[in-house]
Formats: sequence, C-alpha cells, structure tokens
Amino acid sequence: MPAKRPAPRLSVLSEGQLTPAQRTLLAEMRSGPRGKGLTVRGPFAAWMHAPEFGLLAQALGAHCRYKTALAPRLSEFAILCTARLWRAQYEWFAHAVIAEKAGVKPKTIADLRAGREPKSAPKDERAIHAFVNELYKTRRVSDRTYKRVHTLLGDAAMVELTGLCGYYAMVAMTLNVFRMMPPEDAKLPFAEPA
Repeated sequence: MPAKRPAPRLSVLSEGQLTPAQRTLLAEMRSGPRGKGLTVRGPFAAWMHAPEFGLLAQALGAHCRYKTALAPRLSEFAILCTARLWRAQYEWFAHAVIAEKAGVKPKTIADLRAGREPKSAPKDERAIHAFVNELYKTRRVSDRTYKRVHTLLGDAAMVELTGLCGYYAMVAMTLNVFRMMPPEDAKLPFAEPA
C-alpha cells in the first residue's frame, strides 16, 4: 500500500507570482552551481515565502553541496544519513540518485533507507555513518568516533562535515514542517506518520 501523502502547508509559487525579493532569490539560486534549470521544489519552495532567509540558506547550501573538502560520495552519503534519520521524503528523493551517481553503492543506499547499518559500505562511509548517527542521537561525538573520522578527513573537512549535517538537518526540518514532498509520481521513501 502506498504511503499516505500529506498536503503541503505552503503553496508552491509559480514564477509569475513572485515578488521582486522572491525573483532575486530565484536568480541567485539559478546563477550558482545549481544552474539555470533549477526547479523551485523542496526547501526552495518553502524559502520562497521568506526570501531573505532563503538567500542566506541557499548560499550556505551551495557551499555545503558543491564546495567542501569532502568528496562528493562522502558528502552525499552524509546527506542520506541525515535524510534517513529525519525521514525527510524530499531530501531522500533528491539525494539518493545523486549519491548513487557519486559512487555510493545501491546496497548501501537500500540499507540506509531501511534503517540498517551499512555493513558492506566502505570504511570511510561506515565511519561517517557512525559519526552522523552519534551526533544526531547524543548531540555529541565521542573521542573514538571523532578520531576515526578525523583520521580520514582532517580538520577542514571535519568542520565542513559537521556544518553539512547541520545544514541538511535544517533542510529536513523545513521539508517536514511544511510537508514538501517528492513529485506525485514518485514513491515516498518512508512511511508517513498517521
């Protein structure tokens, strides 16, 4: 039985409805690494309703996604870990495909989606999985977990990994609060609460 799809709490604005501030936000998003073809969905659709916030959030997001010291595979893997913990439908929908293209194995993606530890994943992904889970669950990271990831990443990438987790948690909250879902023809990756 397909997962129940809740109605969005904010309207998805068409380009013809945008105020000057919203047009500025759209132009900023399209002028960056996301490109001119960016469709306003997911968190971007919510941020259109608060364009000043959206300008700052999308700029941080562009850095987190495209400019950190993390390899794209590890960045996308950390995003999927976050999406799974928050059960953020759109975040998972958008990034599962990107993660696979970046080199995350389909079995690893399936394990994450099911809430299983990705035991067959490479060592660096398993270390990041432990880091992300520990950070979100305990609000801290043990010395052992920190050292395990730091040995792989170094100082700058550790800072950026932590920031990426915070940014994508904010995205997940935005998606979940405003019920921004994948397109109607896409299956929801997680069951919605009754």
